[in-house]
Amino acid sequence: MKIRLLYGTLILALGVGSTAFLVFFEPKVDYNADVKPILNKHCIACHGGVKQAANVSFLFEEEAIGQKGKSGKIAIVAGDADQSEAIRRILLPADHDEKMPKGGPPLSAQEIETLKKWIDQGAKWGQHWAYNRVESPEVPKIGTFFSRFGLTDNAETSWAKNEIDHFILEKLRVENLKPAPQADRPTLLRRLSLDITGLPPTEAQVAEFESDKSENAYEKQVDKLLNNKAYGERWAGMWLDLARYADTKGYERDAGRTIWRYRDYVIKAFNDDKPFSTFTTEQLAGDLLPNPTNEQLIATAFHRNTMNNDEGGTVDEEFRTSAVIDRVNTTWEVWNGTTFSCVQCHSHPYDPIKHDEYYKFLAFFNNTRDEDVTSDTPTLRLYKPEDEKKVAQLKKWVATHTVNQTNSTQIQAEISKFVQVMEPKYNSHDIETLTNASLLDAKYFGFQHDGLARLKKVTLTGKNRLLIGIGTNGNATMQVRKDKPDGEILLTFVPPKTGSAWKDTVLVLPLPPTVGIHDMYFTNSSPKTPKEWVMIKWVSFQTLPTNAPTAEFAQFENTYRQILNASNTDQTPVLVDAEGNMKRKTQVFERGNWLVKGKTVTANVPHIFPSLPTNLPANRLGLATWMTSRANPLTARVAVNRFWEQFFGNGIVETVEDMGSQGIAPTHRELLDWLAVEFMEIDQWRVKKLLKRIVMSATYQQSSALTAKKLAKDPFNKWLARGPRVRLSAEQVRDQALAVAGLMSHKMFGPSVMPPQPNGIWLSPWNGESWVSSKGEDRYRRALYTYWKRTSPYPSMMTFDTPSREFCQLRRLRTNTPLQALVTLNDTVYVECAERLASEMQTRGKTPEQQISAGFKMILMRDIEPAKLKILVGLYQQTQKYYAQNPQEARKLLARRDASSQKAALTVTANAMLNLDEFVTKE
Repeated sequence: MKIRLLYGTLILALGVGSTAFLVFFEPKVDYNADVKPILNKHCIACHGGVKQAANVSFLFEEEAIGQKGKSGKIAIVAGDADQSEAIRRILLPADHDEKMPKGGPPLSAQEIETLKKWIDQGAKWGQHWAYNRVESPEVPKIGTFFSRFGLTDNAETSWAKNEIDHFILEKLRVENLKPAPQADRPTLLRRLSLDITGLPPTEAQVAEFESDKSENAYEKQVDKLLNNKAYGERWAGMWLDLARYADTKGYERDAGRTIWRYRDYVIKAFNDDKPFSTFTTEQLAGDLLPNPTNEQLIATAFHRNTMNNDEGGTVDEEFRTSAVIDRVNTTWEVWNGTTFSCVQCHSHPYDPIKHDEYYKFLAFFNNTRDEDVTSDTPTLRLYKPEDEKKVAQLKKWVATHTVNQTNSTQIQAEISKFVQVMEPKYNSHDIETLTNASLLDAKYFGFQHDGLARLKKVTLTGKNRLLIGIGTNGNATMQVRKDKPDGEILLTFVPPKTGSAWKDTVLVLPLPPTVGIHDMYFTNSSPKTPKEWVMIKWVSFQTLPTNAPTAEFAQFENTYRQILNASNTDQTPVLVDAEGNMKRKTQVFERGNWLVKGKTVTANVPHIFPSLPTNLPANRLGLATWMTSRANPLTARVAVNRFWEQFFGNGIVETVEDMGSQGIAPTHRELLDWLAVEFMEIDQWRVKKLLKRIVMSATYQQSSALTAKKLAKDPFNKWLARGPRVRLSAEQVRDQALAVAGLMSHKMFGPSVMPPQPNGIWLSPWNGESWVSSKGEDRYRRALYTYWKRTSPYPSMMTFDTPSREFCQLRRLRTNTPLQALVTLNDTVYVECAERLASEMQTRGKTPEQQISAGFKMILMRDIEPAKLKILVGLYQQTQKYYAQNPQEARKLLARRDASSQKAALTVTANAMLNLDEFVTKE
């Protein structure tokens, strides 16, 4: 009996112990992987950043766990799903008034079980994977123990070329897929050349590669292409979409903007392999670096590519604010792959970023001196050589005559800065119109006889000169008074006639010693010409060194004025920060409305990310340093993902624009993190090293040939069991045609050009500008250099999915439409390319078969298949017969009196080849 009792007790104990054992070792539910997708799908729309129905939110941990809703009940009771109101309502019958989700599809049984387990396990919160620090994962092992040491043969170890392939093979095993063999050499070199330089290889390059039997033959081609100047042009093209680069300002007037030097900076930066961290810092804050160079200032034009609204009647502050908001959103999209724009109006609906954090970040950008003015200031002034000599002499004189002053360094820096960017200054709209005054055409301040205006809160301490950009055609006498319209007269002067109120000149005028901050009143007396306007474009109060002989100082002032009035200076819009009492305070916009200001905030980054180190300044320079710090979880991931997408057609995270919780999950998350760490730590942010690592992988070098099994299991090539097959970009399609035809100009840099386009497309009623086709080699330059008008981009490239670049474009759509074929068959550039190609084909064969075969090899680097040759020969014969019967059509096609039917037919055949799918596709 005792034995039975003992046995029963033991059985009972084992049963209880087993239950505890199973509970203890039950797999933990992961909040980010398992729970957050359910909440985002079913709950957040009503209980998140935008809406918090019944005072319940599942967006932030502190709002979700243990908090009472409007009913007084707790939605989530950590550790007890049965007591959690959210679970109770989810389980209610479908017709119950309190059933959740309200008005939406019910949760599945599996989703409910996941939520219950998560709550019972303690409702442990977590952070989205992309917001956690990047750590390098262990590289997966492949093959067998013996094959790893080269003791036996193995398919995996024989195939793999670097660590990337280990990560790819690991996934392929899971998907029961095998990698493809290496592409043939001509196809591989064409793919590589198009990817690295945006151009196809030459016949000589293909021949060299095919004949090179050395082990590193492919690597030698990689290095040559990375060092080719065309490399910078190809990758600059990608970056200009992100920078929303254009040659016009946008909006209705869409007037021209001289900003092509920024494009050239990007090309040079890629060719010089400038570290991505430096590239980032210069674009976000080059002006804040110590003694910034012209190049570093030009780099800041990244954020001067924002649109300006020059239309009369618009409010400058509204569109200045719009530009700042665009900079905030673009910065997050380009470097952090985050849909930060959502937070402008409310807390992020899916990610834990609070509403006020948007404006804390906006504070980094809110102090730039650009103000949506027509002149696009501030601009970097690039002087002619003779004026540059005057600038050097001026700086030397200032340094000599301030050597013993306590504020000598400040005076030298201020004058040097004003000569360089003409800042700081007050723009027209800062001047308040009081009497007989207005903003002329809503742009520049102007007043007539007995006119009165006010400029508020000007710091005059230590300021001994007033600089003013002014224009008039009348006889006027102006006075500047302090504090009141009839206050102390600080200055009386007669502005010189400039021929028009719209034609301004810069004056340098003396001010008496004054201390403090004062309102400045401007009056105008011009009774003899009451209808003539005096226009003030800007004013600036400065400190000039005066401890010099009068005559010498007068010469200095005259030189200073000449420099500021120098004509034909090249100017590029740049960023410059405000200083002193010109600095703006930043306030939260209630519900995103710039007119409804809330609490004041200071510059900072969202709390879910590593904080801004205390040793960094709370400005754009500190932000740029934070952006590319090792602690930042997003920048390297986003950069690596974007470069990967350029090679394979899709990023490791397909939504390159969104790595947040609503983005598509990465296919190879460990590979992404490994590449990101390598990029930061091993490559030291060098892009060429990253790109070489990718193209040296066996994954990249695979044949793109498709099998039935791979099509069925992986139609979109997510697991990379074959090489990439991707439609070329608009620029590559055009450039490739020019290159294979021998028409392309390799001229680099300089102002944008205007290749032929149909008449009547480009209309500019505001200024009468028109599209004037470029002559000579400018007609055949790479597409990168084509003039980009935002309201009317180059039409043939628009057909191939280029953006208008009014805003940042994170990735382009890839389409295949009949309109694209119409472009490549009929657009002037493709017809010219076809004619030039036909001329070359004629020299390479006597018969149509020989000529067409030679042409096919010229454009695709391989021999033509007999079936295709037969079709193309048939096209040639049919077309030649037509032109023989209609010689006037041949003359029209070739624009030549002596046009032969054979040449015309060969041109049509060449044009057809340039229109082949395999020609506009990277195999």
